[in-house]
Amino acid sequence: MVRPTLRIASRQSDLARLQTETVAAAILKKFPDLKIELRFRASLGDQNQNDPLWKMPEKGVFTEDFYQDLVTEKVDLVVHSWKDLPIEPKPDTEIMATLGRADQRDLFLFKSDRMPVVQKYKSIKILTSSPRRGYNLEGFFKDYFPVEISTSTFLSVRGNILTRLKKLIAEDADGLIVAKAALDRLLASSDPQYADPQKQILAILKKCQWMCLPLTLNPSAAAQGALAVEVKKNSPWKEVLAQIHDEECFRNVEKERQILAKYGGGCHQKIGVSVLTRKFGEVCFLRGLTDKGEVLDSVSLSSGKTFEKARSQLSIYPKNSSEKLFDRAPLSSPEIEPALKDPFLWIVKDEALPKRFKASESQVIWSSGLKTWRKLARRGVWVNGSSEALGENERARVETLVQNDHLKWTKLTHDQGFQNPEMKTVATYRLQARELRVDLAGVTHFFWSSGSSFDLLIKQFPEIKKAWHFCGPGHSFDHIKKCLGSDEHLRICLSLDDWLSQVF
Repeated sequence: MVRPTLRIASRQSDLARLQTETVAAAILKKFPDLKIELRFRASLGDQNQNDPLWKMPEKGVFTEDFYQDLVTEKVDLVVHSWKDLPIEPKPDTEIMATLGRADQRDLFLFKSDRMPVVQKYKSIKILTSSPRRGYNLEGFFKDYFPVEISTSTFLSVRGNILTRLKKLIAEDADGLIVAKAALDRLLASSDPQYADPQKQILAILKKCQWMCLPLTLNPSAAAQGALAVEVKKNSPWKEVLAQIHDEECFRNVEKERQILAKYGGGCHQKIGVSVLTRKFGEVCFLRGLTDKGEVLDSVSLSSGKTFEKARSQLSIYPKNSSEKLFDRAPLSSPEIEPALKDPFLWIVKDEALPKRFKASESQVIWSSGLKTWRKLARRGVWVNGSSEALGENERARVETLVQNDHLKWTKLTHDQGFQNPEMKTVATYRLQARELRVDLAGVTHFFWSSGSSFDLLIKQFPEIKKAWHFCGPGHSFDHIKKCLGSDEHLRICLSLDDWLSQVF
């Protein structure tokens, strides 16, 4: 069978071209004899670079022109950044494929030379085109920026990714927030035609410090980081597209869009929603403000596993985060000082990073959770991102930003810390058990913040093995499961607060 030429269209920016070429390359890998024709042009949103997006027509500002081309069969496929598509389905077209998703987080870039000004006035001015970012990040910099911030001002910015970066450098602004996927895709390309944009982007990045903004506090726009391949219904190309389709990505994006649709949908909304599929279940981050004034703020885990509820407050341990089993004492060893100079540091708790630590400009600091990030920021440490309590195996995905495909993390932890074979592990503090003053009589449900806490209490109270146990994902779960002999009475909760909200 001789196939006709496959006509693929998209916007004409560097990023849109690259995304379209990525789809075409995936198709050609499966069907090397297929002829493909790429067509690029500007959309309505590209032609109007002056108005903020929230002032422009709400539906399809970057996609409506291409819809008409599909319906009239001028083209066969259109490749979109999926977040640009309206929530409501079209009557004559459908999304028939998507590729594996890029990083859906937002990236914050801060001009390094602005630090003295920001520190002096305790105020920060940030370029972004998103009401969602402005709402969800209004208080973020007060807690997670390494100098005191009293006010955050968000200023509108338009243009493709390189244009926005240039505006950051040229204008009287301190920082810029962009979709990380855009930078990742451009910087990861090996195509020579993108060499000049890459060079310009990297030159600007050298003038900036960066943060991968946490999904817990700043969920992405629905479908951010995903590509959508739109076709006319009953397209003859269904068989071809099925070969490049990523079902998990498609399913997660559809869930995000369905959640957003409950509140009206659209890029004008101050709502972020991100869905992640992990081996321990599906994590959904939802945060924002609806048009009706409803405040949304949740992180939920769906694992498909149930458990017996606790009967009362007397049946649970701990009852709050103030119940501490250990003190922490700094260690002194010859391996600590060299480790503090390693390029990529993964910090278990803020105590793991010695008070004397001063980061170099090129070091990347990653925290295990947001509480650790917040405490380090109060010490004046610039933290680049966090695993958000999802475990040590949660990838940082910063290879393109640091231009290094073979990152080797150094984990700073305590003397009983898990030896992760994927990381260099260095103990910087010692756990010192406090005198136990706990009464566990009648306790049927436990939440463990670490395997060390579990080991301490199980040794003195072996009868609690028969209780229900809860912990975060990762090593703690694996360790406790091994000690219990099974996971029959072991469940994952993302945090103590998450557990407390569910246990009764």
